[in-house]
Amino acid sequence: MALAARTLAPLNALAEEITRVGGKALAVQTDVGDTRSSAALVERVASELGGIDILVNNAGANHRGLVEERSLEELSQIVAVNLMAPIALSRAVLPHMRRRGGGSIVNVASLAGRVPFPHEATYCATKFGLRAFSFALAEELAGSGIRVSVVSPGPVDTGFIMEDLDHVPDLVFSQPMSTPEQIAALIVDSALHGPRERTPSRMSSYTTTIAYLFPTLRKRLTPLLERRGRAVKERYRRRAT
Repeated sequence: MALAARTLAPLNALAEEITRVGGKALAVQTDVGDTRSSAALVERVASELGGIDILVNNAGANHRGLVEERSLEELSQIVAVNLMAPIALSRAVLPHMRRRGGGSIVNVASLAGRVPFPHEATYCATKFGLRAFSFALAEELAGSGIRVSVVSPGPVDTGFIMEDLDHVPDLVFSQPMSTPEQIAALIVDSALHGPRERTPSRMSSYTTTIAYLFPTLRKRLTPLLERRGRAVKERYRRRAT
């Protein structure tokens, strides 16, 4: 197993934990937002571990707020990490998977890629794009033995949102909170079985589908969902104090 991220210390700790239970792990410090590093990362992993069977694109970046209040550099980083990195890494692993007769690519998108959220415009754009890329790539690879799946979480109890409560839209908290372990289980299931898309909550899947198909209804329901999300957010805020 190869672990890649910008911060090396947590990667080394996880690699050591995997090794203790009898696995093999390679920790590689990488900024996936730099697409030039994607090919080098893939080649190193394939060389040191003997091949590539599964790719999980889980890195994420966000700078919340109005588009006009964010710098072009911040918006570009969201696109680079959330969309260009999965595209570049997927392209780089395909020859290795073809040589092995198949494999799985799992892209972690978001409910924000199923329905737009205010103050998250660029983030939503990248997650919409990642879902579209994944679905189209799956069709391109039909019959090759290479599966492509999407996991679309709602809010997850990690620092990605819990350490930025003031800037996370209330609407986000209107959906059920997932644990990292629940999302990991969906990723493993997707890698093994290759479904088109997995969401942690069937109700969230229905809700976002309806909201996308009927935007007028979504606008009418948004104030109610925001009130619900605001109350949930306050409970998490109290938990943190």
